[in-house]
Amino acid sequence: MPDSRFFKKAGPFTLQQLAEITQTEIGPHSNADAVYENVGSLQDGGEKDVSFLLSKKYVADLETTKAGVCIVSAEFVDKVPETSAVLIATEPYRSYGLAAAAFYPNEKSEKTVVHPRAVVADTAEIGEGTRIDAGAVVGENVKIGKNGHIFPNAVIGDNVILGDDCIVGANASVQYTIAGNKVYIYPGARIGQDGFGFFMSPKGHTKIPQLGRVIIGNDVEIGANTCLDRGALGDTVIGDGSRLDNLIQFGHNVQTGKCCVIVSQVGVAGSTKMGDFVVLAGQAGVAGHLNIGSGAQIAAQSGILRDVEPMEHLMGSPAVPLKEYMRQVATLKKLIKR
Repeated sequence: MPDSRFFKKAGPFTLQQLAEITQTEIGPHSNADAVYENVGSLQDGGEKDVSFLLSKKYVADLETTKAGVCIVSAEFVDKVPETSAVLIATEPYRSYGLAAAAFYPNEKSEKTVVHPRAVVADTAEIGEGTRIDAGAVVGENVKIGKNGHIFPNAVIGDNVILGDDCIVGANASVQYTIAGNKVYIYPGARIGQDGFGFFMSPKGHTKIPQLGRVIIGNDVEIGANTCLDRGALGDTVIGDGSRLDNLIQFGHNVQTGKCCVIVSQVGVAGSTKMGDFVVLAGQAGVAGHLNIGSGAQIAAQSGILRDVEPMEHLMGSPAVPLKEYMRQVATLKKLIKR
């Protein structure tokens, strides 16, 4: 159950309102006018709580739940106790997320609030309803849209542009960046620092100036302590709707398409380009100057040394098609047994 000391709750909502919010259909033995006050798990939820079935692995919990509302797919409607109302969803987890966001919306200031111990340049433009916390630094000619939140000790470099509803977490730094709306940069992230660019020679290593930017689309999340280098001449680009986990490194000029998912501890070397809906699982490593096609999925700890075709599924280091990798593992097991 969410702790009220940390999360401020909205609502309550009727079942009919919840059906509209979650884009679901009201199921059998359900009163559309009944009122519900919170979200909870199948195991711990009470009669005023909304819960959901993530997978058939938890059907036993569904059958014994005390939750007032259960969001389930059509195949599990008959497993819901008669004491619980039913919301029928095509994607129950997504629908639960919509319900949880309704009960616990992001806090917004009614007016612009700048803490006395924040340092904001006179030339910065701060949108209505944006909050800037203690210790934050906002540089010259920065533009921050409406309803943003700059957390304590975050640093926004000169000339950076952030759209509406942007959040920059505590101790994060953002420079040489133009970001769209609804961008969430988690604590400790480093956006727009120098790329790892130098010329190696017997005379020593000559630094190459990094003269590009970071361009971030709309509805993007960038996880804690993730580092995105700015471009060397062109730009590093994060496409609309993409989700970057914690502890990721993108070299200069890396580009993603829309809705890419990059899991923690992935490293992508400079100038690699990804299409739409690419998935890189945890600790995958990608060499530079490659192309990864739309819909490609790279398994955890894989090493990518070549271009990846659209919709290809690769695993291993160096990575090979998933079925080929599984055959290699099976063959090795047989050889060991001999």
